[in-house]
Amino acid sequence: MIKKALEQVISEDMSDIWSILPGDEKRMITDNFQIHHFKKNQIIYAERERPENLFVLLKGKAKLYKDGAGGRQQILRLISPVQYFGYRAYFADEAYVHTAAAMDASEIGMVPLEIVRTLIESNREVMWFFLHELAHNLGSADTRTVNLTQKHIRGRLAEALIVLRQQYGLEADGVTLRMYMSREDLANFSNMTTSNAIRTLTAFVNEHLIVVDGRQVKIINEPQLLKISKYS
Repeated sequence: MIKKALEQVISEDMSDIWSILPGDEKRMITDNFQIHHFKKNQIIYAERERPENLFVLLKGKAKLYKDGAGGRQQILRLISPVQYFGYRAYFADEAYVHTAAAMDASEIGMVPLEIVRTLIESNREVMWFFLHELAHNLGSADTRTVNLTQKHIRGRLAEALIVLRQQYGLEADGVTLRMYMSREDLANFSNMTTSNAIRTLTAFVNEHLIVVDGRQVKIINEPQLLKISKYS
């Protein structure tokens, strides 16, 4: 009964990879698949640890970050359901170069990377699946690096808000971001100081682009935010 329920979760939430597996490889996944629950801000894996598992975020939100000068975090990537992470270091035969942490209470599936390696060696479709994932993430990382280093503060913060809207969506009112980030996290995601993030948010409020209520941000002029993100 438990195995059937687990198989249903995997087949529904991980349908992209499930659909390319034959029956014996599906059983290999279900026999080795575990679901773990993480509290808000709990570390999923830490920099310099050796990779052992493929992670897939089933519910919640997570971030990949690196500690920089003065203990300040740089958020490298946000994870939303259903995205895979934690496997690049294994393929590179190295330790993790960043830390992963839950941003909300999260449900995460784990499969030993040795199992993933076995599947890749026996199933070309699985190999292409992970090549596609890696290539997509590399392209996104290149674009983000350019944006964080060349855009001005306004452009970086506008882009961060647009990314949050695209990645996590909006609440039922159609304007409130479904991701409630602290000012510090928003600054770390936008490569700026917290004080600059607060000042720029206030400027956007005064320009009637957004409405801020605590950690809630309502986007009321998305076309103008997109314009600022693109040209500032």
